[in-house]
Amino acid sequence: MKTKLVFSNYLSDINPEFEFLVQRIHDKMVEWGCQVKLQESKSGHVVSFVDAKTDKTVANFVSRKKGPTVRIYADNLDQYAAMLPELPKAMVAQLEKASACRRLLDPTKCNARCPMGYVYTLNGTEHKKCRYNCFMFLINEDTAPSILTLLEREMAGRSA
Repeated sequence: MKTKLVFSNYLSDINPEFEFLVQRIHDKMVEWGCQVKLQESKSGHVVSFVDAKTDKTVANFVSRKKGPTVRIYADNLDQYAAMLPELPKAMVAQLEKASACRRLLDPTKCNARCPMGYVYTLNGTEHKKCRYNCFMFLINEDTAPSILTLLEREMAGRSA
């Protein structure tokens, strides 16, 4: 018999020092109307936050060696791209170093079903980045407030 996964399964994967921050983000996503779905992966549990209105994933929690990480699907990035330079340095560095979206650069180089990545300008440079690793941030004391702000703006864009 398969065991039903619950959020505490994910919390057991991460360092206890980050539990409060992860729990805070989880609680806000639920408050904003997301359904929580869990599944197992090779590196631990994956938590998906799914917009109940659209049935589309807004964000995932994943486990990495460096710590708990959130992947944000920034479908409404155009509504809050102006705040990107104000993010903590580590988050800006992640946005700059993320791999390029092959489909945006050459549509024949990626799967035709790929929803494509993001185009944004950061510090005067235009970026065309892959949606699966661009907005993927380590959760810690420095990044958690900005992650919550990004998620709040993304949810606002989805409900507009």
